Amino acid sequence: VVTIGRDQLKPMPILSSLRHLEEQYAYEEHAPLFPLTSSDYTGFVCAICGLMVAAGGGIGGGGILVPIYILVMGFSPKNAIPLSNITVFGGAIANTWLNTSKRHPLADRPLVDWDLILVMEPLTIAGALMGAFLNKLLKEEILVVMLVLLLSFTAYNTLKKAIKMYKIESATMMAQMKESELTTIVHHNQSGNEVEAEDELLKNIEEEFEDDDMATIQNEDLLRILEEEKITPSYNLTILIVMFVVVLVINVLKGGGAFPSPLGIECGSAAFWVSNIVMISWILGISWMAKNYLVKRYERKEACGYEYVDGDIKWDSYATTLYPAICALAGFFAGMFGVGGGIVKGPLMLAMGVHPKVSSASSACMILFTSFTATTSFVVFGLLVHDYAIVCLTIGFIATYVGQIVLYYLMSKYERNSYIAFSIGGVVLLSAFLMTIQSLVSMAEGGGRHAGGICGREGMSH
Repeated sequence: VVTIGRDQLKPMPILSSLRHLEEQYAYEEHAPLFPLTSSDYTGFVCAICGLMVAAGGGIGGGGILVPIYILVMGFSPKNAIPLSNITVFGGAIANTWLNTSKRHPLADRPLVDWDLILVMEPLTIAGALMGAFLNKLLKEEILVVMLVLLLSFTAYNTLKKAIKMYKIESATMMAQMKESELTTIVHHNQSGNEVEAEDELLKNIEEEFEDDDMATIQNEDLLRILEEEKITPSYNLTILIVMFVVVLVINVLKGGGAFPSPLGIECGSAAFWVSNIVMISWILGISWMAKNYLVKRYERKEACGYEYVDGDIKWDSYATTLYPAICALAGFFAGMFGVGGGIVKGPLMLAMGVHPKVSSASSACMILFTSFTATTSFVVFGLLVHDYAIVCLTIGFIATYVGQIVLYYLMSKYERNSYIAFSIGGVVLLSAFLMTIQSLVSMAEGGGRHAGGICGREGMSH
């Protein structure tokens, strides 16, 4: 472990400081990509399998990739995490690309729920930032036990929900089959008069629907809302992009315990804490803006008689307070255990009652934002093993692309949305297993760390 002296943290010009970072904190030595070794082949195959399973759930798969890159391919955690991140980034690009053209299964709007993202993402990030501080203070043994308990509990609940969804789908299909058989029998026994009466009834029903449609058209505000929902909301997208850019800039400029700040900000100094407070305050401000925006939209919808579909969340003042608080807690655990946000946000959205397809697409879109931000930071600090990074990005894209197409084909063929829930639960369970093994191996080899300070200068195992 490289130690940082105070003389190394003195202010210096930004460009020379970044060069200083690349020289001192560049990735640790690892064999070049070519020629590929047996461990490379094995690792990439395992990664592809994991990504294809994770593709349908839209939760990234970082909890699977990091242990594979460490245990199978021999990377240090310092480099395995950036490689995992850029792999997930490639997968998020594929998922988002495929989901952009898809529509909501029950309404005329994009599959990605941008209101849901606007609620979840800010406070998930705020929680993750605070959880990351606690991660540095707790012993690795405590973190491992807590991580296993959390992921096991999450996997159990998600798989339990998946099984319940599967049973409901089976019962619905059986009912539809019986109804179809009954309809066929009745149809064969109908007389001519009955057919005429049925035609007249259908005609009356159609006229009633036309009257209802006219009444709906007269409601201009409702029409305006429905038109707005047909496209990706520019307000939500702009707010999220601006938030991520500001967080990225502050994160890079303030540095941390392992990386000196380009501006010479020392970890633990007043400027360091002010930077963190400003960043969290900025995120909370964005969350408050999102709350006010969604509550006003909810009031507009209520005033004009907007009809919600199954899986929609009514963003009233209660929901815009409760769900962000839950997201902050989920982000806190994600930051504390060093796992990706997708592994907690995917199951969380299912627990909130969000439609599985919407949950998967929205989770993948959030991962695109977070993985891009993290990957940019890793590039700035020179932590990416460049030859492997290109392959990992490509594998992430292709495996996720194929995995999602295959899963959606199966879902369409067998009419089962529960497959997404099984994908999420399976990835969480596998992540719990692999990350436990990785942590135990690390502690057995003496590579773990003990409780230390925020800036990582104490308690590190050498």
